[in-house]
Amino acid sequence: MVLSRGRLNRATLARQMLLQREDISVVAAIARLGGMQAQEPKPPFTGLWTRVKWFQRTDLHQALHERAVVRGTLMRGTLHLMSASDYIAHRMTLQPMLTRTLRLLGDRAAGLQPDAVLATARDILATGPRTFTELRALLEDAFPGVNDRALGFTVRMSLPLLMIPTEARWAFPADARFGLAEEWLGTPLAAADDGRALIRRYLAAFGPATAADMQQWSGLQAITPILAAMRPELLVFRGERGRELFDLPDAPRPEETTPAPPRFLPEFDNLLLSHADRTRFLPDELRRAVLGAKNGRIPGTFLVDGLVAGTWRSKRKKRVATLTLSPFAPLTNAAVTVRELEEEGNALLRFLEEDAVTFEVGWSPPASAG
Repeated sequence: MVLSRGRLNRATLARQMLLQREDISVVAAIARLGGMQAQEPKPPFTGLWTRVKWFQRTDLHQALHERAVVRGTLMRGTLHLMSASDYIAHRMTLQPMLTRTLRLLGDRAAGLQPDAVLATARDILATGPRTFTELRALLEDAFPGVNDRALGFTVRMSLPLLMIPTEARWAFPADARFGLAEEWLGTPLAAADDGRALIRRYLAAFGPATAADMQQWSGLQAITPILAAMRPELLVFRGERGRELFDLPDAPRPEETTPAPPRFLPEFDNLLLSHADRTRFLPDELRRAVLGAKNGRIPGTFLVDGLVAGTWRSKRKKRVATLTLSPFAPLTNAAVTVRELEEEGNALLRFLEEDAVTFEVGWSPPASAG
């Protein structure tokens, strides 16, 4: 069976809770989403607001402080939120990918003794959480002459560490403290497995998908042999380009005519980062505009009929909060779409800037996709 791009779009939107907001707990939502990109602390709050009914900022705060949700280095070597149970189950399965990133150090690894560095870092963190600024300084004292960034990067990628939440507005300060994961969670992490459980989690959140899609999301290599062993338990489709698409048998695959309301995605949302072929959401002609920033930033975007149609940004000046929408092209069915986006944008702005007095939603001219 061939699945059209539109069918893939609706299947993943359904799993990502973007066809309708769902009455679900924060912990269950983050598990269902396969984790949330959290390179910065604020975007996951927006990502949950756009997906979960009645979501409040305090809901995620509570889950983090209760240690039911954690923030640490995971897929693709980037910071993610993940349910504590998923972190315990999958963190060590991702370790080979994280270890492989140490090659990026190049000449900066001169004189580095990873085992000794990790043992020292463990001893330091056993006395309590530290910021990486503090940790690097202590490691420099222990390993003089070794590049301080290499010391920090080795620890970040090799030790299971979690960021410690505070009462900051978005739960983490700019220079957050890190602690040993097993200390924070009070339980040992599961041993690495063959990756099947992680692939099931991925497909439940982002499928149907190719082997390349799974590799893009996780950063793991050698996905194909794992899928070969899983074939008896999976459904296999074809995409419009002829590639094999794998999926869980009981996962939703709604018709491509299923209505998809306008939705706002935060910066770095995993919807746009978790497939090698992103055309189910992001037309090729817009890829550079959304994913091509030299500083690596992924802007906040908005979806119209399930596809990226533009970017958005919010701004606060004294007691006035503004949201500016920048479409990539004039919107079709403009009257209805514009009104829906403005209503949704106004609600988003009131969530982000709850203590403002004035809320304004405006438009900039269609942006160039080049």
